[in-house]
Amino acid sequence: MKEDTVLAARKLRKVFPSAAGELIVLEGLDLELKRGEMAAVVGPSGSGKTTLLYLLAGLDRATSGEVEFDSRRLNELPGDELAAHRNRRIGFVWQLSNLLPEFTARENVALPLLVRGQSREAAEREADRWLSEVGLGERAHHLAGELSGGEQQRTALARALVSGPQVLFADEPTGNLDAATSAKILELLVRLHRAHGLTSLWATHNLELAGRCDRVWRLEGGRLAPESRFRK
Repeated sequence: MKEDTVLAARKLRKVFPSAAGELIVLEGLDLELKRGEMAAVVGPSGSGKTTLLYLLAGLDRATSGEVEFDSRRLNELPGDELAAHRNRRIGFVWQLSNLLPEFTARENVALPLLVRGQSREAAEREADRWLSEVGLGERAHHLAGELSGGEQQRTALARALVSGPQVLFADEPTGNLDAATSAKILELLVRLHRAHGLTSLWATHNLELAGRCDRVWRLEGGRLAPESRFRK
């Protein structure tokens, strides 16, 4: 792996069984993500963008090929080591916030640190810091179910970053929001990326978000190619 590369996929292939036979979602694709890079994957619905992010983040395993993260091959890690890798090195934001509605914003954000074994006091202190960072310091005690859609997504972003990940993945982070709220989340994503020196990879239909990125790939027909519309 090159020194400036944090994440690399080689000959990545993902096949799902179906009633009609094998469904090939990803077919032998390669990808490299550089440290500090803000990148995006675009493509039609059902093209496999979510599947690709899941494989790169270690949330699923490829049918064949390999994913290398900071010189560690994720496909060779046993389940417990892969779980620890996700907890410490990966942040992930979904289209739906996936918050626990019966937990407060603070409790949702603190959860990854509690799983890691930190004390509740330390975890909640760090959760409060990140909630303030995303503009929700005064909403820490509110249940997730009481928050607006935009507030839930901000909370989800704080949860993704509380562990200090090396790479932030976001799967359609503005896809479930109205235009005004989407614009605010977009600006927050870009600001946090720059302020904290993150490496970010987003799957999106939002062309404005893609246009802000250093590099953009298009995923279609199971294959990945540079998206010429966004070449810098």
